[in-house]
Amino acid sequence: MGFAVFAGFAGLAAAVVLFDARIPPGLEFRGINSPTSQKYLIETMGGGVALLDYNNDGLLDIFFVNGGHLSDPMTTPERFDRAKPPYWNRLYRQNRDGSFTDVTAKAGLSHAGEANYGMGAAVADYDNDGYPDLYVTSYGHNILYHNNGNGTFTDVTAKAGVAGGGWSASAGFFDYDNDGWLDLFVTRYMEWDTAHSKACGGTWRIYCLPGEFPPTTNLLFHNRGDGTFEDVSMKSGIAAHKGRSLGVAFNDYDRDGRADIFVANDGMAQFLFHNNGNGTFTERALEAGVSLSDDGNPYAGMGVDFRDYDNDGRPDIIVTNLARQVYALYHNDGDGQFSYRSREAALASLTGASSGWGVHFEDFDNDGWKDLFVAQSHVMDNVEKIDPSLHYLEPPLLLMNRNGHFERADPGTSDRLAGRGAAFGDLDNDGSQDVVMTTLGGRPLVFRNRSHSCHWLTLSLRGSRSNRDGLGAVVRANGQTQYVTTSGSYLSASDKRVHFGLGSAKTVNLEIDWPSGFHQKLEDISADQFLEVREPERH
Repeated sequence: MGFAVFAGFAGLAAAVVLFDARIPPGLEFRGINSPTSQKYLIETMGGGVALLDYNNDGLLDIFFVNGGHLSDPMTTPERFDRAKPPYWNRLYRQNRDGSFTDVTAKAGLSHAGEANYGMGAAVADYDNDGYPDLYVTSYGHNILYHNNGNGTFTDVTAKAGVAGGGWSASAGFFDYDNDGWLDLFVTRYMEWDTAHSKACGGTWRIYCLPGEFPPTTNLLFHNRGDGTFEDVSMKSGIAAHKGRSLGVAFNDYDRDGRADIFVANDGMAQFLFHNNGNGTFTERALEAGVSLSDDGNPYAGMGVDFRDYDNDGRPDIIVTNLARQVYALYHNDGDGQFSYRSREAALASLTGASSGWGVHFEDFDNDGWKDLFVAQSHVMDNVEKIDPSLHYLEPPLLLMNRNGHFERADPGTSDRLAGRGAAFGDLDNDGSQDVVMTTLGGRPLVFRNRSHSCHWLTLSLRGSRSNRDGLGAVVRANGQTQYVTTSGSYLSASDKRVHFGLGSAKTVNLEIDWPSGFHQKLEDISADQFLEVREPERH
């Protein structure tokens, strides 16, 4: 690991992006997945991370989701020793010098529940009080932590009614009915428990394929605005479709002013839930062209991002999956239709031998085109014994976007890792986007972006009739489009701020479509600044 300038390497893009991949001082977290000879599936699926400014000091802090202790074999009732410090989830406060301090116990986040094995995290200000709250998913029940505004959190799961159950994976907050209160979507992986785990494989025991276990339903919780949520999974139509769901991302793909949902499913067709505007959703992945690969086959959907990579104003979709399957890129053609573009964008040649998890379109070199970062690793830790051409550990993938065509670049480390979650944001407030990536059973990596050759603009939205952070707003700047969200990737939550790379432009013309329906324009905004934009209280 270390500082890498990647111009001139054979096969790599001549680039201005500089990533310094390292573990900052004070970031002592180590994810524990407790691998066993039983090959319990939960061992290989965790690793969520979230970026949030929990104390509103202007610096992003980092929250890591830990796994738990697995005995070999497990007995019932299931207990994962989460009360012991090595198995805690961890919150690290960022200090002014770029180091971190573990504030887990002080913040009230050290008690994850003995019957929980941690998975992922979602972040948003669900009660519009100005402080980001935290939702943690698990195998077991989930936890909603309310941010008290004084550096501490309170477990309000029972009051809020969002514990869920079974095996939850990714989650995200979004306002599906545009009432100004953020709702909550939770993916669930399958019907599974350690007592009903199976022995799979021949000469070598392997983690079972997902098809060995029944699919299950996802969860949708409607925010009542009083600190409680209603489970509307059934009446919204979400629970009518069973999947093996992992990643989730939101965007308004048909620009009707309502948030839609894309869900990555493992080993089966993907889901695209179209928002009907009446509290219900219709699953349209097949008719929209985002259900299967280009040859009509299902694949191991894991991580997902849902945003405009080619600057045509329409949100596209990328889904990571396993080696030999090619990361799926769906181009939004308009009129509710997508086309499979992995080969045209060069992803087929760049990802066919890799397995991906956390993923995000982000403009790392600030040239005005969203690049691509992927946390990589195979799901099977003994895959080389089964197929010597494949690898369990892989370096992360960085691809630079050249007018909609991707080229490989150096991510800042050549180390082979078991990458899982990935969260994105500007950790040091220098105008360049950074990455925090978790590794299964190991230490996380922070990819500090050292690129400063182009102009940029970063926005913080403040809603009035819309939710306070403007999640769900569509922002346009100098021919680019961004959707305001903290969701996407795999099990992870990213910075709520909206970032634009501007290339050589020194000024920006902005247009914002707020979730309330209000259209706002700002002209001749100076580049290279952090700007708060408030939604007018009276439209």
